[in-house]
Amino acid sequence: MDIHEYQAKKILSGFGVTIPRGGIVYSPENAENKARELGGSKWVVKAQIHSGARGKAGGIVVCNSELEVAQATDKLLGKKLVTNQTGPEGKIVNRVYIEEATDIKKELYLGLVFDRSSESIMVVASTEGGMSVEEISKKKPETIIRSKIEVAVGMQQFQAREIAFGLGIEPKLISRMAEAITGCYRAFSELDATMVEVNPLVVSNQEQILALDCKMSFDNNALFRRNQVSELRDKTQENSNEVYASDRGLNYVSLEGNIGNIINGAGLAMASMDMIKLAGGEPANFLDVGGGATPEKIVKAFKLISMDKKVKVILVNIFAGINRCDWVAEGIVQALEKIDIKMPLVIRLAGTNVEKGNKILKDSKINYIEASTLEDAANKAVKALKEMEK
Repeated sequence: MDIHEYQAKKILSGFGVTIPRGGIVYSPENAENKARELGGSKWVVKAQIHSGARGKAGGIVVCNSELEVAQATDKLLGKKLVTNQTGPEGKIVNRVYIEEATDIKKELYLGLVFDRSSESIMVVASTEGGMSVEEISKKKPETIIRSKIEVAVGMQQFQAREIAFGLGIEPKLISRMAEAITGCYRAFSELDATMVEVNPLVVSNQEQILALDCKMSFDNNALFRRNQVSELRDKTQENSNEVYASDRGLNYVSLEGNIGNIINGAGLAMASMDMIKLAGGEPANFLDVGGGATPEKIVKAFKLISMDKKVKVILVNIFAGINRCDWVAEGIVQALEKIDIKMPLVIRLAGTNVEKGNKILKDSKINYIEASTLEDAANKAVKALKEMEK
């Protein structure tokens, strides 16, 4: 789960990381009042969407008067912001963050992620802040500092200081930088985050260490024990189909193709998508209904697939181990009684009670294409798609 910049900053502030003063607004009038409240002569107006590279897309505006703050806010609210991370569909700006401008002396990069190969938390830092870590690794890989943190031990003070020294921080500011790095680590580990990225982390001319921009992501599987984090979720920034799926216990990822999948088991889902590609097609989604694919779940899965306008063919691929094919077949029949599916439907059942499942489907008189193997199912789905496009 991702959160907004202002939410991430508030979290980091609670862990001792210094942030510029600012506030969230929802109208130009609020923005003008917030600028007056903050004081000063320069402010930064920031569109709040779940994406980086907002500045390049016009989502960050530096203003020199309260009126400019109001005008910039007016332009951003309701605007679709398209960045290299949102894709062409973009994201709508529903809230704006007003922040006092910072007199920047030095921009740095700091990120924390899981390194699965070493089963540890990896701190990545660079003296080249203000651009993406991908750009840094391509253009100036020699500036990147990496420090591996053992999960059982946690970040030690000497590690934070080593990173600070590696960033070329003045000796008198080493302790403050180490505190900022440690604060980011504590937020990462104590809140079940999967990523903390401060870019840029700046040294100001007033000798402050400030998190000027921040992104945080969290482990969805841990949200049940992190109410303070789960309450920060903004569903308007997420794919509507993915929100529908997660709220109903389905594992779903939207893709760019036109063959919709309803499959039980992540491994089988991945194999099915590969087979569709090999057959010359493109999967429209990853949808795992889970091992306990009850009739109710199958109905929900069909509703979800039918919501995706890109889908032209549906492929149901079920291998019943702990599940039963007759349950799945009942769910398919129930779904097609409730939802008018006009597109071709390819069904492949295998495993427990497969004979009963196939009999239920045939007796129901629903219109579908039967497949015997995974390869057969993928080939028939692609063939049905090509026949539609003739």
